[in-house]
Amino acid sequence: MATLVQSAGPFALGTFSLPDGEPFPGLLVEDRVLDLGKSLASAPNGMRGVLERWEETLPVLHTLANEDALEWRPLDGLHVHAPVEPRQIFQSGANYRQHVIDLEIAHRSPDDPRTVEEARTEIAAVMDRRAAEDLPYVFIGLPSTIAGPYDDVVLPSWAKKPDWELELAAVIAKPAHRVSVEDAIEYVAGYTIANDLTDRATVFRRDMPAIGTDWLRSKNAPGFTPLGPWVVPAESIADPGDLRVTLKLNGETMQDESTKDMLFGIARLVSYISQTSRLLPGDLVLTGSPAGNGIHWGRLLRDGDVMEGSITGLGAQRTRCVEEKS
Repeated sequence: MATLVQSAGPFALGTFSLPDGEPFPGLLVEDRVLDLGKSLASAPNGMRGVLERWEETLPVLHTLANEDALEWRPLDGLHVHAPVEPRQIFQSGANYRQHVIDLEIAHRSPDDPRTVEEARTEIAAVMDRRAAEDLPYVFIGLPSTIAGPYDDVVLPSWAKKPDWELELAAVIAKPAHRVSVEDAIEYVAGYTIANDLTDRATVFRRDMPAIGTDWLRSKNAPGFTPLGPWVVPAESIADPGDLRVTLKLNGETMQDESTKDMLFGIARLVSYISQTSRLLPGDLVLTGSPAGNGIHWGRLLRDGDVMEGSITGLGAQRTRCVEEKS
């Protein structure tokens, strides 16, 4: 069951079901939910259907949110699924300044003659140049990794160093191809929370070092992307570049950083991706994870761990780790 953490704005969107019932797209207002499959004139096929008509549907959602004489259901008692099923997931790596600096320091050569502070200063200068002059680093994830915001996370037996990566995710509203940075935000319907889990042990191919990273193996196990709980409309988030990203492991804060630390903001990421790919309604653009991953703390995920992730105005997710049964 959901534990309600109020989201920003007058309403949020999600995917819900009654016990043993079929999932339906829902409008969440405070602690009650309206089935949009029954309430919109053109019944959408899931949340993606709502997003495919986003510009014409958004004003209707505002009207419905203020209608008390409709068939509202209490949130308590509904199962909360991932709010949307994307066709494409675009993941941004090395996008938080402090996170990259920490990783560089952690992996620097034992014979590096610089002090830690000297190394930090030099790496910080490189990050600042990259933000001003370079391009984002983006790769692709599989939709089959998506899980609900309160579902258990199954840790595969082969994953020796599973790690958390809480991230702000932008949800696309309309097809976007070769859009400018100035126009890119117009293609974003709203925002949600993603925990982009990674097995650190399989990120790099030791048998083929020249090939580099293996994102298929390290990031795409089933359920490795808990998503949600809600999609909060972009109009309700004053500045996606100024939100607090917080992850707690068994009650202890591990990540606690502002999206101000991002090297590339939402608009630059969406525009960059669209220069090559065609973004579609419901697609996700993950914006990278801030400092405080397990590899930094020397503490990776294990059976029984509970992760609680929240981002300002977007609610909170809570997932428990369980070992894969042999």
